[in-house]
Amino acid sequence: MKVCQTEGCTEEAKLQCPTCLKLGMDNFFCNQDCFKKSWNNHKQVHKKAQAEQQTVQKTNSNPWPSYKYTGSLRAVYPLSDKRVVPSHINRPDYADHPTGYPAGERESKQARFMKILNDEEIEAMRVVGRISREILDEAAAATAVGVTSDELDRIVHEATVERESYPSPLNYYNFPKSCCVSVNECICHGIPDQRPLQDGDIVNLDITAYHRGFHADLNETLFVGNVDDESKKLVRVAHECLYKSIDMVKPGEKYREVGNTIQKHAASNGCSVVRTYCGHGINELFHTSPTVPHYSKNKAVGLMKPGHTFTIEPMISAGMALASKFYNLATTFCRS
Repeated sequence: MKVCQTEGCTEEAKLQCPTCLKLGMDNFFCNQDCFKKSWNNHKQVHKKAQAEQQTVQKTNSNPWPSYKYTGSLRAVYPLSDKRVVPSHINRPDYADHPTGYPAGERESKQARFMKILNDEEIEAMRVVGRISREILDEAAAATAVGVTSDELDRIVHEATVERESYPSPLNYYNFPKSCCVSVNECICHGIPDQRPLQDGDIVNLDITAYHRGFHADLNETLFVGNVDDESKKLVRVAHECLYKSIDMVKPGEKYREVGNTIQKHAASNGCSVVRTYCGHGINELFHTSPTVPHYSKNKAVGLMKPGHTFTIEPMISAGMALASKFYNLATTFCRS
């Protein structure tokens, strides 16, 4: 038996509040008189419930409802709260900026300056490179069916902070997470969310750490469970593209030749190169000169010189690209 919600009334209740019914609440009254008597207090229940529902709806809603996906992958909300980096850890200029604006990068790009690192600076790059590899290995070891990309982000964040480093992606142009996790047709820069990894996924972990004033950027594509042959071929071809391009790195080589090597190998295996994103210089700045396109007949300027530090990050699609849309198995594979 349901009891009337009016304070002090113990009569059996069969009349349900219509607003409560719409809100999915289970409140009943014995008659109209009791309902009217308790209205001033009862309407506060409506306001509280409506506010809670609006909060949940806002938190769980898709911020890009009109986005046209190219495959079956969907983001799963809500995103977890932004993770905190202890104040004593050295951080890049954008870390605490309200819009994540990297002022140093913008100044460098305007100057088109390719910095030549000295021996001490190169050693600092080696140190942060080793740290970033250790962080990536911890996340890779946890990558499995049922694990969410948000959980991988937590592992990356904690491993980075444990090494007295700052996770470079965090707040970069307001990026909300400490690493990028890109699954299946997501080419790169995937935002970690609540989607559990599924059997057959390929997942790219993109890690950058900032340690004692220098960044190191590296990533790797992993198989989750039982992966089909087409996906395995795609990752193999991307891996081969990377190492063929690394083999040609030497003083005096043109940066534009990297793309010629990558596209030639990708095309010979029935794959295509993503043209939207490029490799880049990296040192005290997360992204800086030179620009390193991965496709042929590009117009990249400059010659490789001793002391240059840069990434090569071939992003390869299964099949051939059509306009700005890519087939579902696009991924990235790079070890810097």
